[in-house]
Formats: sequence, structure tokens, C-alpha cells
Amino acid sequence: MVTATPAGRPAVRARIASLGTYVPPGVLTNADLEKMVDTSDEWIMQRVGIRERHIVSPGVATSDLAAEASRRALERAGVTAADIDLILVATTTPDTLFPSTACLLQSKIGAKRAWGFDIGAACSGFTYALTTGASMIASGASRRALVIGADVMSSIIDYTDRATCVLFGDGAGAVVLEPVGADGFGIIDFENYVDGSGGPVLCMPAGGSRMPASKETVEKRLHYVKQEGQAVFKYAVRNFEDACRALLDRNGIAPCQLDLFVPHQANRRIILSAAEKLGLALDKVVINIDRYGNTTAATIPLALNDAVDEGRLEPGDLVLVAAVGAGFTVGAVLLRWG
Repeated sequence: MVTATPAGRPAVRARIASLGTYVPPGVLTNADLEKMVDTSDEWIMQRVGIRERHIVSPGVATSDLAAEASRRALERAGVTAADIDLILVATTTPDTLFPSTACLLQSKIGAKRAWGFDIGAACSGFTYALTTGASMIASGASRRALVIGADVMSSIIDYTDRATCVLFGDGAGAVVLEPVGADGFGIIDFENYVDGSGGPVLCMPAGGSRMPASKETVEKRLHYVKQEGQAVFKYAVRNFEDACRALLDRNGIAPCQLDLFVPHQANRRIILSAAEKLGLALDKVVINIDRYGNTTAATIPLALNDAVDEGRLEPGDLVLVAAVGAGFTVGAVLLRWG
């Protein structure tokens, strides 16, 4: 395991001790969307590679999904909520602006010893929360952290906008982070950065301090996701590769040495392009966007869980996870699966 990067950043000596995920039972298929907007299964599959996505029932919030995923992660780790001292929730769709979803989750699962907060980095949220939690463990400030990526994207999607309504689904994933064990398997390094100039091309215009909710903002449908698809696509393709190469080069690892690449599931074409640019065979790439759509902060834990279930991820495997999201935000994490 790397002990320091060339820039002097200490290695993040934490490991993923367990993983738990949850998606709501309701499913919205492409056939369903054909009845709602001017689109088709063929168009959606060709453009983004999504066949269906899970959608919550009315009244179900992000903290509800996060709680289900967290309970599963805790059970698999063999610990209780009382053993958690830090909760990080990556989400674009908090239950409320305040209190934080981390506070609501802490109460729901009974993690009475834990403090925590939300992380807003859109689709890169899970990678940001993962590196934040691991860094807290590396510093000694936390002994056992619960890191969650969860979103109810259906709550901010305009189902009259065919450019965005076909893309997103709801879901949650949680991991328990602990200090590395004797085998040394765990998080090796990360590469995170932002480019705030890209903010306007993927955003929800209203609802914040700049444009508070009003009759006009509601009538203009400004409380929904707005996206300039081509600009997002081009940035994502370029920065998936740039972030991954920077991280691998810094650690003296060639892409061919990876056992698994787990990218954010935003668009099948973006994933295939990133894999091609990195020279990765498709049998080393996890793609499950067809079954979940883009669940934003939840996509990477959902993909990791599928890899485990399919027998594609074993202890000691060298894994690279990466994401590009609104902001723009970019995150990549290199780890040994433990």
C-alpha cells in the first residue's frame, strides 16, 4: 500500500468493511415513459442504455432509502448503529434543506454516538463522501464511519421533459468504513477536483437563495433538473479519463493491472468511451445502468453490490471507481477490495 503521494498527502488507511444497497420496489420502464412523453425504448437504449429505473412511492424520502441501505451494511459488517461515530450522506435530494439528511438518518437508525453531515457533489457525491470518511479515519477522528450515497431523483425530475426524465432513478447504497486490517486491503488514494464554470449546464435553477421558490419559479418549472446534454457528455468523457489516469500514474499502476473499473452510471456511451480511452476490456467494467438508470450518488455502491453478487469482485482485487457530476465535480478512488 502506498504510504504517501508525491504531493505529500498521507495514504488513506481505511477499508470498506461492508456494503448494503436498497432500491424501491416500484419500476418505471421505457414502455411506461412512451406513454408519458414523446420518446421510445429504442431511442432511450441507443442514447443512454437504460431500460428501466426504480421509483419511490409518494412520501418516501431519501433518508428512508438511506436507512434501508445502512441497516443492511451494518448487519453485513457485524456491527450495530451504536458502533458508528460518523455519518456522511452524499445526496442531491435531501429530505429538507435543513436539518441535514445525515441528522435524520442518525435518528432513524439509532446511531446515538455519531455526528455527521451531508455532502453535495451530485453524481460524484459517493466518491467525495468515501474519501472524506476515509480521511477522517486516517486522521484518527473517526473509528468507524457510515458512508451513504442516496437520492430520490424522481422528486426533482420533470416528467414532461423527455431529455431528462428518461435518465434518472431512485436508490441508495451504504458502506461501513473501518481502519485497514492486517492484510492492508483498503483505500489507496483518490483524485477529486471541481470546475465551477460548468455549473450552469447541469443544475436545478430555483429553490436556493439566488432564486427562492415563488409562483413564477413554479410556473416556469425551475425546480427540476435542467441539462445541456452535449456539454455534459463531452466534459464527462474527457474527465473520466483525466482523473483516472492522474490517479493511476501517481501510484505507478497501469490500467491493465486493474481487476475492476466501477464508473458512475450516467450514460452507457460515456462508460464505453472511458473504458476504451483507458484501454480496459469490457469484462473489467461494471455496467448496470440498464436496470437502475442514473441514481446519482447511489450508482457506484449499486454497481459494486452487483459486482459482488455476480462474483466479479473478490478480496484483494484492485478496483478503480470514478464519477463526474454537476458542478462540475470529478472524483476517482483507487482501492484494494477487502
